[in-house]
Amino acid sequence: MTNTTAKIALVAITKHGVTQMLNLAEKMPESFVMVSEKFSDRITNIANNKHAYTGALKAQIKDLFNDYDQIVFFISIGAVIRLVAPYLKSKDEDPGILIVDDNAEFVIPVLSGHVGGANDYAIQIANLLNATAVVTTASDVGKTIPVDILGRELGWKIEAPKINITRVSAHVVNEEAIAFIQESGNKNWWTRSTPLPRNIHLFTKFEDVDLNTHKAILWVTHRDIEQTLWQNLEERLVVYRPPAD
Repeated sequence: MTNTTAKIALVAITKHGVTQMLNLAEKMPESFVMVSEKFSDRITNIANNKHAYTGALKAQIKDLFNDYDQIVFFISIGAVIRLVAPYLKSKDEDPGILIVDDNAEFVIPVLSGHVGGANDYAIQIANLLNATAVVTTASDVGKTIPVDILGRELGWKIEAPKINITRVSAHVVNEEAIAFIQESGNKNWWTRSTPLPRNIHLFTKFEDVDLNTHKAILWVTHRDIEQTLWQNLEERLVVYRPPAD
């Protein structure tokens, strides 16, 4: 589900790119539109907030990064990568970066697909443009648990070192045995239209899990977890903290 309060910028620098961008801008009136000065006459009458910049586009990128949650470029992937590279920090901080080709056939989330929400926006924008969303995030392609954002819409807070999240995510997408323990929180956490993958084994309490047969543990709980347990499980544990009942 996309964030309806997200600030979205649409950026185009070519004749055909501007045409496709204006089509999307009409369908997303809340979005901000940016074009080079040579196309300023084409955005004069649109309802969106807008700006026609002078000089090089690279001078605009810092402000776009600071001011917007999602930036949709109607520009080639290579050019966009070179433009945004100096401003990248981490997937927890960077805005979602999406690319739409000049024919509006494909919408490609290239940065912050999961945590930043670009994957969801790619699907939404593709629907608006009658295009194809090209999502490459393994958990989305494999229709499995997105470890780093699971339960986010339910108010769950993830609790684990980053290395644990990385290691456990790999176990999940590699279809290894995963123990999913839910002792608290909303039970409606699986929102995909496909069945829960068979490598995800459900439990209602930690004590029922055979730690020797499961590569990783996803644990939804209000329990206090002792440091010794974190150490014993090494990099196999990710904990989610739901809101208090």
